[in-house]
Amino acid sequence: SRPCRRRRRRRRLRPPVLAAVAAVRLPRRPAFLQLVSNPPQARREQLSHGARRRSEGTAGGERSRRKREYQSTSSESLQPQTKTRKEEKLVDQLIEDLNEVNDIPFFDIELPYELALKIFQYLSCTELGRCAQVSRAWRVLAEDGVLWFKMCMNEGYHQGASVSDSPCWKSTLRDCRSSAKTVCFNWKNRVGSISQLQFELGKVLCDVSSCDNFVLAGYTSGDVRLWDTLHWDSTATYLKTNSLSANTEPRPHVSHVQVSGTVAAAAYEDGCVDLWSTETGGEPIHHYQSPGRVQTLALSCDSPVLGSSAGPDIRLDCADERGYWRTIYQAQLPKTVSQSQTDVRQHPLAALAAEEAVYLLDPREDEPRTLHSVYGHPVTCLDASESDVAFGVKRSGWAMHDGGNKIHIYSLETGKPVACVGNSPGDFTCINLRDSPPHLLVCGNKDRRVRVFDLRAGSSVASLYAHHLGVTSAQIDDWKIVSGGGEGLVCVWEMRMGAKLWEMHNRHPVRHVRFNTSTLLTANIPDDKSPRGACITDDDLTAHRRHRGVICHYDFSEDALSQDHILPICRSNYTDIGINAFLIHV
Repeated sequence: SRPCRRRRRRRRLRPPVLAAVAAVRLPRRPAFLQLVSNPPQARREQLSHGARRRSEGTAGGERSRRKREYQSTSSESLQPQTKTRKEEKLVDQLIEDLNEVNDIPFFDIELPYELALKIFQYLSCTELGRCAQVSRAWRVLAEDGVLWFKMCMNEGYHQGASVSDSPCWKSTLRDCRSSAKTVCFNWKNRVGSISQLQFELGKVLCDVSSCDNFVLAGYTSGDVRLWDTLHWDSTATYLKTNSLSANTEPRPHVSHVQVSGTVAAAAYEDGCVDLWSTETGGEPIHHYQSPGRVQTLALSCDSPVLGSSAGPDIRLDCADERGYWRTIYQAQLPKTVSQSQTDVRQHPLAALAAEEAVYLLDPREDEPRTLHSVYGHPVTCLDASESDVAFGVKRSGWAMHDGGNKIHIYSLETGKPVACVGNSPGDFTCINLRDSPPHLLVCGNKDRRVRVFDLRAGSSVASLYAHHLGVTSAQIDDWKIVSGGGEGLVCVWEMRMGAKLWEMHNRHPVRHVRFNTSTLLTANIPDDKSPRGACITDDDLTAHRRHRGVICHYDFSEDALSQDHILPICRSNYTDIGINAFLIHV
């Protein structure tokens, strides 16, 4: 019948039509057209195959694949195992801890807090900040107060403090770093306050010494003045002279002064030596008379030990446990002492230079021990640290072919040479080993250059043309050099670039330079202690300011934007009457 024929025709036409529809849905420009017997089943296989390829190429597919693998491994681990599994090492567990599938890491649940703190102590500030963002447990570890306290101590801040002194050492370290950055900026740009330490009744300045916050000065009037730069109104600034020197007319000049954190010493032209306490001042706590004029005076910064020499005679005085001073060593050298330095480790020790020989003094030994002696090579300068002694040797006479002037460094413990640096045509005029960073030494020379040597390599780190009348004093730290010259200039240099940052000038040679983190002290001391021609009508011709010398104290610790460091004329506004009158006159 006709309906049956129509049904058969539809059955015959359905497969080709559906195959054509499936061909239209294929990607563009098919390479060939294939007729299949079951188009829906083929389409399902094609879609599943494309989804599988897309899932394998995405991050979600990778995550699901890792999840399936983790589930399979966890199911296998639940099954009974016939063999005993070896214990995993700590490193393997920490590496497995990086697997993001695990919910609770091993580092947080199985590692003790103290052991985790030991691991975190080797991280820097940046690394601790990154660890604090991992989890709450890691944040507690990264912000532990002990970690930041040790980091603050290692960087040199708040030495001698305890953990309980600050509620948040992290904030303390941040403030210290910010302050250090400000101080460094002020140093480089010469921003700060400057004050001159003057004593008009003292007449001409003779010698200056400084230690920590104490500054000691001696004058031609025989007066000795002590300043405390932290407490300017301290009563210990007035030091009385011994009765013998005070009653002598005219009063002898002060030849040498030395100061430490606890005591101050002064030597006079008549051979008297006075010793005061920096806490009480007033009358001397110790006094003795030398047989001649005192040539050198040295005071240890770490312990109350005083060394002095008058001609070939040398003497060491020390305070006992009860505070009483007594002489612990006396000797006589074959030649006059020209340089001396005292240092204290386990026992008092002093280094002396007498012409071409260098000696070490030890109270446990009967005679001074000769450290270095070369005929025809006189010692021009000397300095000592806790472990080494350095001195400059001058070439002369028949030994001029040895390559130039040298600096020798000897060990105080073994007495053997450690290094020999320098090869300059001029004489070395100053050496600073005590205040230099480890393995570094700074020296000045008559050839107008400041040199910095690395004692490990025995080579020059920096050589700067500084002062046209020779270098008289120098000091360095991690990044800067401060030098003084015979022409009165004080120069601040950037050591890495070798560039001069700024300079200051005063009359007379710079005989003393000492700086710390935020302060700088310089002293211009006249060579002529009895000048003439200051004023025709003045009986005391030495009282004029330009002949006295000057002591300058620079403070770079203040904020550069502070209103106190801006001159009043610059702080005034245009509505002020005084500033308007000033501008009208200008």
